[in-house]
Amino acid sequence: MKKNVGIFIFDNAEVLDFAGPFEVFSVTSELNNFELFDVFTIAKTKKAISAVNGLSVNPKYDFNDCPKIDILILAGGDGTNQVIKDEEVINWIAEQHKETEITMSICSGSRFLALIGALNNNPYCTHHQVYDDMKKLVPSGIPIKDKRFTQANEKTYTSGGISAGIDLSFHIIYKLHGKEIIENTAKYMEYPINKEVYNS
Repeated sequence: MKKNVGIFIFDNAEVLDFAGPFEVFSVTSELNNFELFDVFTIAKTKKAISAVNGLSVNPKYDFNDCPKIDILILAGGDGTNQVIKDEEVINWIAEQHKETEITMSICSGSRFLALIGALNNNPYCTHHQVYDDMKKLVPSGIPIKDKRFTQANEKTYTSGGISAGIDLSFHIIYKLHGKEIIENTAKYMEYPINKEVYNS
């Protein structure tokens, strides 16, 4: 069944945090007759967001008209420092997380998962410069600094910084659709698959 992949973006989101997973999921669907995923961006409002270094991005949906999300991807970036103070955003993420099949954070997007309690007593990855801050946000969390990504619990995943989100995206698709599907995508993208991707 085709799954909706919603990527949450905001001002000063790291570009590759959302563009990397967007490419992996959307190209995988493209190579399979667009039958696997419908990939889209979401922001609090439909106003264009200014990502890190000024890239302007128009979110497809906002909190009011976003369709049901099967796989929620939370981008990271310097902007997370401000966005985590927005109660409406945190509440929206918490509500979405209750209904998703998979929720995954990229880079410092782990801050969102910390604030909704999804990482309590669970392992997590994040950007190497964010681990100290995460100790304050989720003291009971277990930092995994030597991996590109990790599974926190039954449906929650976190990745390390920036490009690690590409590896986590391949891992999720591998678990859903198998080796041949992701290797076709990686070949098309000319991307070397990290061996961690095949770990269950």
